[in-house]
Amino acid sequence: MSGIRTAIRYAKATINFSRESGTSEKVFEDMKFVKETVSENKDLQILLSSPVIKSSLKRKVLMEIFEQKTSTITVGLIDLLIDNKRLALLGEVAKQYTILFDYLRGKEVATVTTAVPLTDSLNEKVLQKVKEVTGGNNAQIENKIDPEILGGFILRVGDVQYDASIASRLQLLKREFDNESYIPKL
Repeated sequence: MSGIRTAIRYAKATINFSRESGTSEKVFEDMKFVKETVSENKDLQILLSSPVIKSSLKRKVLMEIFEQKTSTITVGLIDLLIDNKRLALLGEVAKQYTILFDYLRGKEVATVTTAVPLTDSLNEKVLQKVKEVTGGNNAQIENKIDPEILGGFILRVGDVQYDASIASRLQLLKREFDNESYIPKL
């Protein structure tokens, strides 16, 4: 959990700096790009978190990927994370930046994790419910697919999460059986 708190601190500092320099929108686009690139590339995740790979090699790889496509603030953030030996947090910092930026714009992003993609009609129903719960018209849905939840859904709006997945219900049943020393009657 402390990794997330640390990432939030870096994201807040970056958003403050980008707002002061008038580049917060550009840095927001950079952070979306960084977040997607890191989350979609297992090799990059391994590189970022490896204690064996030298920082100079990590920096060279990251500059090859990001330097031409991102702002100087984003490049500076990468250098800062390298200097502070926090490079493994790069993807999380980018994610937290986008969340904070959306929050500052009054935009709520609800993440709905399902085993299969949402249909258009179901997506619209969930969006209406999110707007009703948040009280804002500036909400949007991000659908993540995770077959491991088996069915149902996990809805996350801000820091509130509602888990109605089949996998979590099965886990709950398992815990109940373990705690009760359940022995069926014959």
